[in-house]
Amino acid sequence: MAASQTVVLDNGGSTIKAGILCTDLGDDDEVSLIPNAVVRSKGDKATFVGHEIGRCKDYSTLHYRLPFEKGYLVDWDAQKAIWDGLFSSEVLSVNTSESSLLITEPYFNLPNIQEIYDQFVFEEYEFLSYHRCTPAAMIPYGQLFAVEGLQMPECSLIVDSGFSFTHVIPIINHQIQWHAVKRLDVGGKLLTNQLKEVISYRQWNMMDETYIVNHVKETCCYVSANFFADLETCRLKPKKSGIALEYILPNYVINTGGAVREPGHELAPTDQVLVMENERFTIPELLFRPDDIGLEQSGLPSMIAASISLLPEDLQGMFWANIGLIGGNTKFPGFYERLMSELRSLSPVEYDIQIYRSKDAITEAYRSSLGFVRSADFTTHLVTRAEYLESGTHAIRRKFGHWQSGNSGKSGERVMASSSSTSTVPQLSKKPSRSRLRTTASTSSRRR
Repeated sequence: MAASQTVVLDNGGSTIKAGILCTDLGDDDEVSLIPNAVVRSKGDKATFVGHEIGRCKDYSTLHYRLPFEKGYLVDWDAQKAIWDGLFSSEVLSVNTSESSLLITEPYFNLPNIQEIYDQFVFEEYEFLSYHRCTPAAMIPYGQLFAVEGLQMPECSLIVDSGFSFTHVIPIINHQIQWHAVKRLDVGGKLLTNQLKEVISYRQWNMMDETYIVNHVKETCCYVSANFFADLETCRLKPKKSGIALEYILPNYVINTGGAVREPGHELAPTDQVLVMENERFTIPELLFRPDDIGLEQSGLPSMIAASISLLPEDLQGMFWANIGLIGGNTKFPGFYERLMSELRSLSPVEYDIQIYRSKDAITEAYRSSLGFVRSADFTTHLVTRAEYLESGTHAIRRKFGHWQSGNSGKSGERVMASSSSTSTVPQLSKKPSRSRLRTTASTSSRRR
């Protein structure tokens, strides 16, 4: 029995990006963004699961129960409750026993956790078939690197800066090069927690206000192009520097949300103001200087350079020319400009650098997954429920491959052996691609 629809689930640590692609009803690009959390509100004296969080009226002192811990899915009871609501008539209205599923998993996911994924998909929800992969494995099927009149690049490097970590993932011909994948232990959760500590030490005690501080981070923070100059400016002229912003904290007694104070706006007697000065740029700076808080890791630009250095030398120019940004942290104002500036000083002079930004970095992996589902060979990447019932998880591992195995699977993220320089490199097509043309002569590049 063939599935009449495919459920696409980009199961992130912060939000779930979900939608349905129906084979008989044409395309449906609508995406639902669901918080991946179970929240207890003290003000409302109620618990909200996933999509129900929008009904909350008092966002102060929320208690979060997150299915993901340190980047891995560990609380399956909470995750099942969120998925149940997602598949219900209130959101997607899916009959799972008549559908296929494409779901994303964390990078370097552990085998025992992968087995639980498989059990939930086939035994709990009884999907007809499914495909499990990492978000970056889907990007080559999307439009992130699309340029009119040019081929999609055969070599690309994805920077995925999400909730738990920031990963650098090189891809050759849809194959993730696991031996060159790098992880920076800085994500959106760490940035929010760091901002909570700084604000609580300097102004208001907001250690329990995760929701509000996260909104402050997304509204006020930016990546500085000249960190030390901005830091000195804030020290000399803290109030008149043009950097300082006043954020009016929400008042849930009269049901008003938090917002940046506009010039000329008169404060009400009940308004409480949070002044954001150097916190605006010192928090996102951790992506470039994680040693500021004691993390013994290189910053993101150095990590990108280190990842490319592990790849075949004759292909490295193509990776420098095809860097793509996905994940919520890449949306910080100034992130692209700062990354480009630092990468220029790290890249070999003969290589050209091009960084591609998505229209919506949060949903880019989801939209790319739709392209994968629409591809002609999508059905060959699926594991059916019958195969699972016959062979168990072994059927899935044979089909998908695994980052630990060193064997190439049949899915979009096949694994390349990472033992030594004698490893076999996936063969590139003989037809010149855009990425090759870029690195032949920098003077002929269209970006110049």
